[in-house]
Amino acid sequence: MAANETGTAETRTEAEWRRNLTPEQYRVLREHGTERAGTSPLNHEKRTGTFACAGCGQPLFDSATKYESGSGWPSFYAPLDGAVETQTDRSFFMTRTEVHCARCQGHLGHVFDDGPAPTGLRYCMNGAAMAFEPEG
Repeated sequence: MAANETGTAETRTEAEWRRNLTPEQYRVLREHGTERAGTSPLNHEKRTGTFACAGCGQPLFDSATKYESGSGWPSFYAPLDGAVETQTDRSFFMTRTEVHCARCQGHLGHVFDDGPAPTGLRYCMNGAAMAFEPEG
């Protein structure tokens, strides 16, 4: 979804976010939630296209970087340039690297260093935080 009439995605109020997202999207993107493993239809998406932020429409991952990690969440080995940012997440008595949308700061998931070549990274994303846009 693109930025609305009141400004860019970054300036939306919580009421606007709630109005524009499903309850599950809001929980994941705005409250740093995690969907249950194996529940996202995007986990099985095999078509060519782009995975974008469900909050603001920012393109995040090219389908060519998607792979089957066995984790139960859509996984990618690299984001599009400048699409995501990371920060340290120390919740649940562990340290992980959180991934969020560079445009709207929506929580997408986490990145781990157990992925395939060429990056060795596994961007383990919540499907609820993304929308798929088929090529063409």
